[in-house]
Amino acid sequence: MAPRLVSNPYQNQVVKAIGLMVLATLCIAALDTTAKYLTDTHKLPVAQVVWMRFVWHVVFSAVFLWPFALRPRCDRRSPRQVVRSCLMIVTTALNFIALKYLQLDQNIAIFFLMPLLVAALSGPLLGEWVGWHRASAIFAGFIGVLVVMHPGIGDVHWAMLFTLGATFGYALFNIATRYLAAYDPPAVTQTYTPLVGVLIMTPPGLLYWQWPDQWWVWLLFASLGFWGGLGHWIIILAHRLAPANVLAPYIYLGLIWMSAFGFVIFDHVPTWWTIAGAAIVILAGLYLLARERIAEDRERKRGAARSAGAEFEPPQ
Repeated sequence: MAPRLVSNPYQNQVVKAIGLMVLATLCIAALDTTAKYLTDTHKLPVAQVVWMRFVWHVVFSAVFLWPFALRPRCDRRSPRQVVRSCLMIVTTALNFIALKYLQLDQNIAIFFLMPLLVAALSGPLLGEWVGWHRASAIFAGFIGVLVVMHPGIGDVHWAMLFTLGATFGYALFNIATRYLAAYDPPAVTQTYTPLVGVLIMTPPGLLYWQWPDQWWVWLLFASLGFWGGLGHWIIILAHRLAPANVLAPYIYLGLIWMSAFGFVIFDHVPTWWTIAGAAIVILAGLYLLARERIAEDRERKRGAARSAGAEFEPPQ
């Protein structure tokens, strides 16, 4: 008689979470591709595109996250939510400026430095200092970015500096998200980002407004909020089903989507500099992830040993 297969609920959750992360990376790639198409091909102002991204993100939140989406909580942590939202605004603006001039694969290869920056900044900001193994991975990641930029060998496009700024801002955004996750539910945190973005970006968005020359450009504007809102919400759902260290490697699928969209839509072919640099950054990120898993397992075993020692400790 054939053995009966027993379904493992945890494994099923992990598979679902991985599927969600794959879908999330596809959404983010679609967001960046649309932004580049609007700013590069249609020559629309970046301020207008950033504004539309947040306006339609609010619409997405109102439709899909109701009744939580439009009920931001006002308490002593609200200013910190606003700071987090401002980090996302700066990150989005710098990223869209860079996308106007860079290939999608170049931009994402530099952006892969973000997990390494989070590890580096977690020490001074959260007190989570890294050892020399992880410090070496962070250093290797910076080397990989230098390979992508290859200064001294070819012309370094100034827009790459905007990508570095966006990566740094997004690292700070992720650290702020980790901090606020202990206090506010995801729906509240998800709400502040587009609302503050609309409030801050309305003046420059109106100042630099250009009427689209085609009616379907409005659909592209709406898709900015859809891809951005859906992508970030799916990431939240995925992390509810599986730990971050299990899902982190799948972020690098973004290079595949970006390269494919860049080739199909813009006729861009990744250079060997981009491929080599991205490989170094990805390997450094995976090594950092492996070290974090080892540290977590070690801490878990120590906790189990302490619990076992307390259980069998003779009464005084």
